[in-house]
Amino acid sequence: MEPNEMNTLTRAEEILQIIQSGKTDEEIRDALDDYHENDIAEALQELDTEGRKKLYRILGVERVSEIFTYIDDVSEYLEELPLEQAADVLENMDADDAVDALEDLDDEEQKQKLISMMDEDSTEDIRLIQSFEEDEIGSMMTTNYVTIPERFTIKEAMRSVVRQAHHSDNINTIYVVDQDGKYAGAFELKDLIIARDYVPLDDIVSKSYPSVRAKAKISDVIEDLKDYAEDSIPVLNDDEEIIGVITADDIIEAVDDEMSEDYAKLAGLTAEEDLQESLKESMRKRMPWLVLLLGLGLVVSSVVGMFETVVSQIAIVMCFQSLILDMAGNVGTQSLAVTIRVLMDENISGGEKFRFVLKEMRVGGANGLLLGSLTFVCVGIYLHFGKGMTYSYGFSVALCVGLALFLAMIISSLVGTLIPMFFHKIKVDPAVASGPLITTVNDLVAVVTYYGLAELLLLGLHLGGV
Repeated sequence: MEPNEMNTLTRAEEILQIIQSGKTDEEIRDALDDYHENDIAEALQELDTEGRKKLYRILGVERVSEIFTYIDDVSEYLEELPLEQAADVLENMDADDAVDALEDLDDEEQKQKLISMMDEDSTEDIRLIQSFEEDEIGSMMTTNYVTIPERFTIKEAMRSVVRQAHHSDNINTIYVVDQDGKYAGAFELKDLIIARDYVPLDDIVSKSYPSVRAKAKISDVIEDLKDYAEDSIPVLNDDEEIIGVITADDIIEAVDDEMSEDYAKLAGLTAEEDLQESLKESMRKRMPWLVLLLGLGLVVSSVVGMFETVVSQIAIVMCFQSLILDMAGNVGTQSLAVTIRVLMDENISGGEKFRFVLKEMRVGGANGLLLGSLTFVCVGIYLHFGKGMTYSYGFSVALCVGLALFLAMIISSLVGTLIPMFFHKIKVDPAVASGPLITTVNDLVAVVTYYGLAELLLLGLHLGGV
């Protein structure tokens, strides 16, 4: 193959060509040493069953375990391996990745067999992680970390880190425990490397290095974990002992899961829907909200019916109804998104919440004034020149539309802020309860505002023949 042709291929395609090249197993293994496990995982999923089994044999258990870490649903690939070899692969994976892989398996009996065939340390680590609920930090921690006693000298600490590095790759941050085995701080590997032998270990240890409780709710601490921006953070049990760490990869995964769940909640669902979820289960999640919103929609329609006189006498106002409703909904959704973000801070005071509500109203009012003025000019010109209305009447309708837009945006900002705050106050997830509700409430607000102003400002003008 020409060099230029090779450069046009993706890494996964290059790997596939290497595997299918007809080279010896040793040559393929040496060639694949130059590629990242994630790229090999991508190529692996393009192979047929025989091709994958060949690759498992060539790479060996340790490299295969590293590759499996980068596959979302690894169960079908585990099932291609003999039971004993599959257990060896799981044994070589980080405990949290092994737990995820086992959860993907449908056969409970097979799970237990695999766990029973693993060594005692791996089994204990897996049982520990499985003992926590899915929404607790302990369920996503890894037991791959390095600790040293605080009594060690710099030389002793270095020797201990080198020894532990053989079976742990999370060595950038090293954790310190006191004589009772309790967490006492942490330091960076680079600080240990540059420290002089005569320097006390205590001088490079950060006593205030952050930690998190194993039973803490992921949603409660995820923002703090993001703010620390550390490679890993220790997970402690109730006795202040380190039982695992949360790595940067774990934090990214948790943030992604939280965002996916919140997007689903904003759509009125109780959780993110799975591609394999049954029709009945999807309907069960959506139907309660849809029934509630149907009822509120009927209320909105009834309110429109109350302004039947306005609609029959001034039909032109119907043309701009969707504009008012859409903008009110957009503003409410923006305020909702910002408010939910603010409410993640559990330490926010009542005064700060009040100032935030006022700020959102000011933002809505300023935007409403600008857009309302622009709407007034554009609609007035359109009605006068495009529809042939008199100058005074055309701009009277435009004034009604612009003023309604201004008021609807202010009120929608307030609704989009207060409703999630109310649900947060009564311990109901604001992301679940607020999204669809705010949209419908803002429709109601916009309809009442718009048609109320039309009746007040325009009906007399129309009947007077202006």
